Amino acid sequence: MCGRYASSRKPEDLVEEFEIRHSLVEEALAPDYNVAPTKQVYAVLERSPSSREAREAGEQEPPERQLRVLTWGLVPSWAKDPSIGNRMINARMETVAEKPAYKRAFAVRRCLLPADGYFEWYPTEQRTKAGKPLKQPFFIHPRDGGVLAMAGLYEIWRDPDRPDDDPDRFRWTCTVLTTQAEDAVGHIHDRMPLMVEPDRWAAWLDPTVSGRDDLLGLLVPAAPGRLEAFPVSRDVNNVRNNGPELVEPIPAEEAPA
Repeated sequence: MCGRYASSRKPEDLVEEFEIRHSLVEEALAPDYNVAPTKQVYAVLERSPSSREAREAGEQEPPERQLRVLTWGLVPSWAKDPSIGNRMINARMETVAEKPAYKRAFAVRRCLLPADGYFEWYPTEQRTKAGKPLKQPFFIHPRDGGVLAMAGLYEIWRDPDRPDDDPDRFRWTCTVLTTQAEDAVGHIHDRMPLMVEPDRWAAWLDPTVSGRDDLLGLLVPAAPGRLEAFPVSRDVNNVRNNGPELVEPIPAEEAPA
């Protein structure tokens, strides 16, 4: 699974990187080196800018690429309790097209979640006081230092307890798609977030592309050697810790075997 990642790029940098036409970020998020579920994150997606009145009149404009702030932890539109999102931070590629919670979003509401890299934990031979394996965190990121565009889905949940004129009546949420880890990082964890390469961004984001096989064909594991992993401080275990030191490699002798 992917349960933590780092995201430090500024919105203006993401606008340039992803060729955003319309940024809907009202206030920039602070650089976050310990992104955890339920936090707000940047997402790149494509939607029509048309108003509801225009859509009802059949005058919908073509989709445009947008930058938005979403909450990590997908809440399906049919959910009665939004707390379900706490458990829906990842969607497995192998079943995403069939699972009721994800299949509609997979067909028409796909996004990219920009990251510097993500964290996984490897169980070592050392033991905690409770007798469980001591886990060593690793930071996994593109070897070239580029952005990691994780494949994601998003949903819009309507809060039935809020009036129609409440600007907060809609909750925008997202999830990260995962797949079998490629060999270079598979020894750390058997799952990894799916990356979308730049030449496939347009097709992945296009809401008019909905064929299951076409979409799954866009998703491939990272090419061998594309990612680099190194051990980092166990300070990342605590979500209250944050800062660039969390993504700095620690000396090999400090990492338990």
